[in-house]
Amino acid sequence: MTMTAVLQPEPAPITACTVSRDVQNFDLLIEDMETELGESWGDLGFADASAFLDQDEAEELKFFAVALDSQDEANLPEITALITKARDKGVKVILIAEDVSPIVLHQLLHNGADDFVPYPLPENALHDAIERLNKPAPAPVQLAPQAATPTLTATGDRDGVVLAVHGMAGGTGATTFAVNLAYELATQEKKDNPRVCLIDLDFQFGSTATFLDLDRKEAVYEILSDTASMDSSAFMAALQSYNDKIHVLTAPAEMLPLDIATPDDISAVLEVARANFDFVVIDMPTTVCAWTETVLDAAQVYFAPIELDMRSAQNVMRMIRALKSEDLPYEKLRFALNRSPKFTDLSGKARVKRMAEGLDIDIELMLANGAKQVSDSADHGQPLAEFAPKNPLRRDIQKLAQSLLELVKSAEEAA
Repeated sequence: MTMTAVLQPEPAPITACTVSRDVQNFDLLIEDMETELGESWGDLGFADASAFLDQDEAEELKFFAVALDSQDEANLPEITALITKARDKGVKVILIAEDVSPIVLHQLLHNGADDFVPYPLPENALHDAIERLNKPAPAPVQLAPQAATPTLTATGDRDGVVLAVHGMAGGTGATTFAVNLAYELATQEKKDNPRVCLIDLDFQFGSTATFLDLDRKEAVYEILSDTASMDSSAFMAALQSYNDKIHVLTAPAEMLPLDIATPDDISAVLEVARANFDFVVIDMPTTVCAWTETVLDAAQVYFAPIELDMRSAQNVMRMIRALKSEDLPYEKLRFALNRSPKFTDLSGKARVKRMAEGLDIDIELMLANGAKQVSDSADHGQPLAEFAPKNPLRRDIQKLAQSLLELVKSAEEAA
């Protein structure tokens, strides 16, 4: 008689765990975990997850899906400690967050969380996050010899002029103005050109990287996350050079809330930039936030591009009213009318005059309509000086750069 042994299949090892106060509050997460992992996942509370990391069974663990909502913000130290411990054990962490403040998310990501997915989960969001975790880590970057990038060396001996550009409405050409002004300042002289830094502070939709065909470096986020330990060398390492002419701190690779940086953070960035560059040009978001005042106070000139339309007029009026109510230096605003009327357009020039009188402002800069060449130069990742040197907008910005350089030289000679 032959005896046939019935072999029971071994249970699949646990390769992932959800960690939450109550996973039943995240039923969509349960469904997606089952779809992605079958039976090779488990569920733990925050305290149990910390203990599980010390057990032998955790050796097969690849990631935690930490699910939290607004009620869990009170337990932030415990959650942070768990994420830090998971990072030290080599376990990845995906945050699944519902109604959690941006500051809390920033702290958790800064302390070791690898990815973030909002809840309710968008379709395939968890799958995509797991795919990102499974991608091999990039090879460590080998620092090039210092001689290979001489223009990025820190000096610390400058006292740069800060020029901010804040569009009073979307589409007024603020980024175009900022990028081309920075390039013109850096290329006016045949030799001994000033060192120029362009900083993109629009953390969500900043496009200076696109305008100059530059990559968005992760180092930008690291600089903004830890300005307390930032020095000149760290700041310079986060910059990118465009043709060895201007040095750019691009917007971060991912969309970030504007309050990810505090006024002290922005002040620290500007202080280091001024110490290493002759001119610091800042492309501001159109949104007014907590650190707008910081930039306004630091700037020698605060350019405000506008257009000849009602939305610009209304926004200028609201901006001036807001600055006056807070007793802020609104007189630093220098209004630049983009797509201004041509010399022969008497009707348009009359409208400009009525707009200025109605708002009680001086429109000091009249910027010509650069037409399609402007958008084409941005698409090609080149400043107008390289893409279309004879463009009328380029000529206007070039004249402005020349006048700024002359003013700075006169001030230095007078001192």
